[in-house]
Amino acid sequence: MKLPEELKYTEEHEWVRIHADGETVTIGITDFAQGELGDIVFIELEPEGEMMEQGDVFGSVEAVKAVSDLFLPVSGTIHQHNTELETNPELVNSDPFGEGWIIEVSLSDPGQIESLLSAQEYADHVA
Repeated sequence: MKLPEELKYTEEHEWVRIHADGETVTIGITDFAQGELGDIVFIELEPEGEMMEQGDVFGSVEAVKAVSDLFLPVSGTIHQHNTELETNPELVNSDPFGEGWIIEVSLSDPGQIESLLSAQEYADHVA
């Protein structure tokens, strides 16, 4: 299982990459999550521009085996969707930490990053 050290994680299996500006993050699902879900066939997301709170459902992932909600790790406004996933949702399976990113969010409370898990804490959680 891949777990990039520079990312933050949630117990709900999302990852967060903090941009250099410290005010924007990219969010996706972990390698563990995509493996548990199986082949992803569709992703539904809340609209861009939507202001949401930490823990809100920002979308869902539909796989051959199951449908799973996506929980926002931090409060903020959905800035951008990964439009590649509209036609290639399987990118989440093949490259969950790269081309398979799901959304970008403009943070409303950057301090919430501190409440997320480190790679080691997440590894312990799924062990």
